[in-house]
Amino acid sequence: MRTEKITAENVDNVQLKSLYESAFPKEERIPYDELKGLFGVMPIDFMAYYDEDVFVGLTMVLNRKDFNWGWYFAVREELRGRGYGQHILTALKAKYADRRLVIDIESPWQTDCNNKEQRCRRYEFYKRNGFRNTQTAKSFEGIDYTILLLGEGTFTQNDYDSIIDDLRKFWKNLPKED
Repeated sequence: MRTEKITAENVDNVQLKSLYESAFPKEERIPYDELKGLFGVMPIDFMAYYDEDVFVGLTMVLNRKDFNWGWYFAVREELRGRGYGQHILTALKAKYADRRLVIDIESPWQTDCNNKEQRCRRYEFYKRNGFRNTQTAKSFEGIDYTILLLGEGTFTQNDYDSIIDDLRKFWKNLPKED
């Protein structure tokens, strides 16, 4: 599998945008044009994954001094269940082995949702891969999230709040369109 770093020069990729918009509900994603504006403003690794020339998936990780935050991770729906997600996650774990890796997932314990089975499978996938529940959670737009951690140490509500504070600072510095 090969990776391609997504930059301002190659972000206008139709397959990438399509996966991003189909894999994440509207309330969970940044509008794509705004996402493109984050390049050069935020320390993010936005990666596309290919099996030879076939586009497979994407990840986006926010780099921080104390930990990395896995922001987005998706595999094309028609390619799921073929081991691509495992391969990508293994590569992420190796790439970010120097610091804790934190992710938030739709909570498997939220009862008023229409994808409970998917949430439970996702939670078990991450647990099998060494992530553990931080007992820190958040809610946004009616969706409950569980925050998982890979690596030593802890992750607290204060850590989560510091991510949000950083995001607000970055957002404030986004170039404004005329």
